[in-house]
Amino acid sequence: MRFIITAQASADTKTAEQPAGFDAELFKAYMRFNEEMHSAGVLVASEGLNPAAPGARIAVADGRRYVVDGPFAESKELVGGFYLIEVGSLDEAIQWALRAPSGFGSDDILEVRQLTGAADLPPEILKLIDAAAPTWSAAVWRSRP
Repeated sequence: MRFIITAQASADTKTAEQPAGFDAELFKAYMRFNEEMHSAGVLVASEGLNPAAPGARIAVADGRRYVVDGPFAESKELVGGFYLIEVGSLDEAIQWALRAPSGFGSDDILEVRQLTGAADLPPEILKLIDAAAPTWSAAVWRSRP
C-alpha cells in the first residue's frame, strides 16, 4: 500500500516563530530520516515545497478550470512537503510518520493518507483505465502490488 504523508504548519505556528537561520543539524536529521526510509525500502519519493516559488491554485466552475488568487490564502494552509512511502499497512505508515523529525515550522502537522491502488478499484474501472491509458496503466498501476 502506498501512503502520502504531507507536512504543514499547525494553526498555532506564527511566521515569527519560524527559525530565523538555517539549522544544518536539523536539516541533516531530515536527510537521515530520508536515508533510513530509503534503506528500509519504503521511501518512494520525498520532496519539500518551496514556499517562495511562484505557484497557482486552479478551481472549476461550470465545468471549466480557471486560475484563482493564491496558491494559498494563509501560510498555515501551505503544504511544506511530502513523503511517499510504500508499506504494508496504515499502522506502519503512522509509525514512520511518528519518527519524522520536526523543527522547520512547516511540518508541525503530518497527515497520512492512503493512495488509491489497483486493488482498491472494481474490475470494470480497471478495464476503463486500461482502455483509456494503456501505457500509463501498465507503467503505474500494474507495476505495483
